[in-house]
Amino acid sequence: MTSPAPSPSTQPSGTQEQNHTPQSGQADTSTALPPEQAKNTKAILWKLYLSHTLSTWNARTFEFSSVIFLAAIFPGTLFYASIYALFRSLAAFLLSSKIGQTVDTRERLWVVRQTILWQRYAVACSCLFLVSLLKMDMEDERVRVVGLFAICVVLACVEKLSFVGNTVAVERDWAVIIADSLHIPREDLNSGMRRIDLVCKLVAPLCISVVDGYSTKVAIWVVFGQNAFSVVFEYFAIAQVYKAIPELAQHQPSQPEASPSHSTTTSSPYEPPSSIPAFLRPWMDYARNPAFLASFSLALLYLTVLSFASQMTTYLLTLGFTSVHVSIMRLVAVLFELSATCAAPLLMRRIGAVRSGLWFVNEQLISVALALGLFSLVDSQTKFAAAALVIGVTLSRLGLWGFDLCVQYLVQGEAPEATRGSFSAVEASLQNLFELLSFGTTMVFARPAQFKYPVYISAGAIAVSAACFAGFVRQKRGHLLHGSKCFGRMAKGMYEILPTIEEEETELEELPGLLSGEAR
Repeated sequence: MTSPAPSPSTQPSGTQEQNHTPQSGQADTSTALPPEQAKNTKAILWKLYLSHTLSTWNARTFEFSSVIFLAAIFPGTLFYASIYALFRSLAAFLLSSKIGQTVDTRERLWVVRQTILWQRYAVACSCLFLVSLLKMDMEDERVRVVGLFAICVVLACVEKLSFVGNTVAVERDWAVIIADSLHIPREDLNSGMRRIDLVCKLVAPLCISVVDGYSTKVAIWVVFGQNAFSVVFEYFAIAQVYKAIPELAQHQPSQPEASPSHSTTTSSPYEPPSSIPAFLRPWMDYARNPAFLASFSLALLYLTVLSFASQMTTYLLTLGFTSVHVSIMRLVAVLFELSATCAAPLLMRRIGAVRSGLWFVNEQLISVALALGLFSLVDSQTKFAAAALVIGVTLSRLGLWGFDLCVQYLVQGEAPEATRGSFSAVEASLQNLFELLSFGTTMVFARPAQFKYPVYISAGAIAVSAACFAGFVRQKRGHLLHGSKCFGRMAKGMYEILPTIEEEETELEELPGLLSGEAR
């Protein structure tokens, strides 16, 4: 299959005045756009960001609020909230690949609009059932309570799958076409959308928590209202983006089942045999893709308790930290995460996405390793041990989200356009699988005194992730460091060199004076 990365011939000239040569799939911004064109570009981006903000805000609000709503409906037990989260993640693991196939085989605007409508419908219906559950007597109406709860679980699965479909379609497919069409750097567009994700992930839970502190019933109606209100703006904003970018309409949907004609057209060296069952084809495509190791290394990072999610937050609270302390820690961590969205595009432009990814994943590994060293030297039930983890986790957020953006850039360029949705959806499936396993670690080692074991497992997953990405780099470049300058490039012929990575090699070799001058 041919790479979806646009040809350099379609980009503006004038790269000699840049500090770098644009890579494949990276637009050149050295030539200023005419005022009218620049104005149109800003208008299109604002509409894209508006749709993405509304989608992410509603998803993050519902993801957090559903847990606190269930805690209010079923006080004194975590069973219902755990079952709810378990099936939600399990559905994403099992069915995301089918969602990806839909992204690949249907018209782009239809797919995104369907994900918007189903996501809003699922949340709205969930809110109505949650309000009903809030009024019921848990003892006298137990059958009805269990029935409504089961419906809420199914709706949560629909909402999760719709969000996965929207994310895969917009962030992994639309972003490539839009960046190329508007002649804007793809890494900047990715960073802008990731910045929206992180801000919504922080602010949305805080806002709904404030409302819930006043009244759970009012909070449920607020979630219902904002979903009903935003669907119109989100629905038409994304349609205007589609209309403004003619290239989005040029999408030729692939066939849902592989056929001889399809194989001939795409000429993929890693096309799975026709005897492979249909449900395994996306997984085979994923494993045979040149960007597999990079994508898998990112998915592995979801096998972790080293984040300010429910597991580590619970651990901190059991050691005597207050919710205010945890909120401050989380705020500082988010600032590091946001800094990654600024640092990643700058570093990618300087040294390329591959080297940037290597730097970021190793920054995360070193931060966690240092924290783990301090954590292991003392009793895990002391505040000093917890503080060491907090500092390491906070510093690692820079590497985590910088690495996320680098891998996203690589996947966008290397995944064939015909299977880009399926590839990204399988990656999302793996992320949910590893997230489920991370919850499993704290289910097995449930006591606070045993939290050190999930911590060690999480650190091991980060180390394996870094090793996988190092394998990806070595496989594609032939080396990890620039030892080839001293020992020659005889080994390079033993490896498959991707066009994007080969251009990065040539680019840096042509600019040794500039890079050494900047380093000084």
